[in-house]
Amino acid sequence: MNVNDSTPLLGNTKNSVQRVFMSTLKSSPVNYLLIFVPLGLIAGFFEWSSNSIFWINFLAIVPLASILAYATEELSEHVGQTIGGLLNATFGNAVELIVSIIALKDNQIRIVQASMLGSILSNLLLVLGCCFVAGGITRVQQTFNQTVAQTMSSLMALATSGLLIPAAFHSTLPLPKNKEGFPVPGSSDDLIISLSRGVSIILLAVYILYLVFQLKTHKALFEEQQETNEQIITSLPEASSKPNGEEGLNIPESLIVLVVSTILVSFCADYLVGSIDDIVESSGLSKTFIGLIVIPIVGNAAEHVTAIIVAMKDKMDLAIGVAVGSSLQIALFVTPFMVLVGWAIDIPMTLYFSTFETAILFVSMFISNLVILDGESNWLEGAMLLSTYIIVAIAFFYYPDTQIS
Repeated sequence: MNVNDSTPLLGNTKNSVQRVFMSTLKSSPVNYLLIFVPLGLIAGFFEWSSNSIFWINFLAIVPLASILAYATEELSEHVGQTIGGLLNATFGNAVELIVSIIALKDNQIRIVQASMLGSILSNLLLVLGCCFVAGGITRVQQTFNQTVAQTMSSLMALATSGLLIPAAFHSTLPLPKNKEGFPVPGSSDDLIISLSRGVSIILLAVYILYLVFQLKTHKALFEEQQETNEQIITSLPEASSKPNGEEGLNIPESLIVLVVSTILVSFCADYLVGSIDDIVESSGLSKTFIGLIVIPIVGNAAEHVTAIIVAMKDKMDLAIGVAVGSSLQIALFVTPFMVLVGWAIDIPMTLYFSTFETAILFVSMFISNLVILDGESNWLEGAMLLSTYIIVAIAFFYYPDTQIS
């Protein structure tokens, strides 16, 4: 009798686990790269070659980032629009946060700074450019919400100023009497550290105000875009995997998937970051290039694909929201948050980037703002953004690493 009673329970549990697994697996085409997750863990545990560890874990993090986004989206459906928006904002860049925290713990400050800058540039130039080209190649013109675009552009300009001012501040400091020169980016200069921490607190406050603006006081401006988001996301290949009206994940299932994927990302990121020094020595690539061009692809791959697909479907409000919105999250939330994390663990993470890096950031923000302020886009504007990103990538390929004191 006990056996008979327990059999349905075991069967239901097994079916539930299988349903959650299949639903998660089918949530995005990139999830089939999950085969690299156990391979990456094995490579790191048994200390395979640095190239193997880096690239296998690189590929492993891509589907894990997609699963994090899926679980967050599923959880948001159960907790309401306001809390759901906050969850999406917080966990939308979970991979960047995890990789950056691990890199910061290992004192890889240049990797953290470069990955932050690289995430902003890849979203503003690469993703936005691909969206404009993919959507505009078969159309004369595409339009999107100009008010929302202008709000995001203004916030991006503010965030950029928060990253430019520390560099300008440092360049105008008088030469210290007891030093031969200025500290390099990422060093432990007391004035720059103090300024960066103050600016970081202000940027985080502005980000909170932006969430209030988007989710409460001016929610109507974003309602049409949010409704479009829901409609188009359900029509994407990665979201059409619920056959016959199959339900998505409930709150406990979403939390379990979030926790498991976060733990796996942490292990894979730890192995990936730990192999960077050897990769730099063996490949000749600089830490700046790896952090600025290579690593941002990891956390943003799923978002990149989604943005391009919706742009092809002429849903430019969502494409702009993904590309520019992700840049805003990095600039206003992730980067200042990493400065405060460094403060907590006594690592001199600052907002002081080199003059070359800040110039690149300003130019990228300037050209991206120019092409979206009119509320219209075409394929030529996308080609201009992509060309700018290729120029930036070539420049950083030849740009030498700055030694950290």
